Amino acid sequence: MSTRREIFGALCRAAEPLYGEAEARSIAEMILLSKCGISRSAFIVDPMAEACVEGLDSIVEQLSHWRPVQYILGEASFDDMELEVSEGVLVPRPETEELVAWIAQDSAMGAHIVDVCTGSGAIAIALARRVMCSKVVGIDLSAEALAIARRNAARYAPEVEIVEDDALGEFSAGSIVQADVVVSNPPYIPEADRALMRRNVIDYEPAMALFVPDDDPLCFYRSIARRAQSLLRVGGALYFEIYETLATEMCELLASEGYADITLREDFRGKPRMICARKR
Repeated sequence: MSTRREIFGALCRAAEPLYGEAEARSIAEMILLSKCGISRSAFIVDPMAEACVEGLDSIVEQLSHWRPVQYILGEASFDDMELEVSEGVLVPRPETEELVAWIAQDSAMGAHIVDVCTGSGAIAIALARRVMCSKVVGIDLSAEALAIARRNAARYAPEVEIVEDDALGEFSAGSIVQADVVVSNPPYIPEADRALMRRNVIDYEPAMALFVPDDDPLCFYRSIARRAQSLLRVGGALYFEIYETLATEMCELLASEGYADITLREDFRGKPRMICARKR
């Protein structure tokens, strides 16, 4: 039988060559606490307690091959939830929590909200929990993402409606006829930037949810902005998570599509990551 400290050390040794010491320790702790069913304080107080992590050798092997810890565990923390994730959906990021907080702060009780490219359902479900009496629809094209989003919604916000549709077309908004908010975290990374990304992303996360053509990196934003013009009520808000290198182009796109009150916000790393505009 191993101790908690020994298991933690084995996980750190697998992750550190890839992620560096600080991130490796965070990953190792995440796995240890989840697999042992203990709190962080319990580990700190008694690191020498005996523990057993089923399939530890397999976990170490997966870590050493860049498999994201969230896919190893089958869940990702987001806005005080533990959402189911797999290779069929993006791992929700902390930056997206900031977008959710912004929308929730601006939205009135009972708002009608449409989340386009919902993936795991993170944004839709979080907003349904934060905005009282809201009606929320999440849209995605991927069958695997839709299945995961529906399971996450069933667990945390059963009232959320998950709909199959294409963000690049005249997508449906489910039962919502007129929306107060349309939000999307669509694919936005130009193919040319693929080589700049770490293997835990490009080897495992779904390319269709990440990358866009180099010659038209704003294709999803343009399509969603145009559809939102007919979907939003007058004064309704359109929110996007954006690629930091395309912030200026995004402001110009929304202005050209007839939106007003365009506001750009930085994320906690100081990068322009979120934008809001309103229907005239």
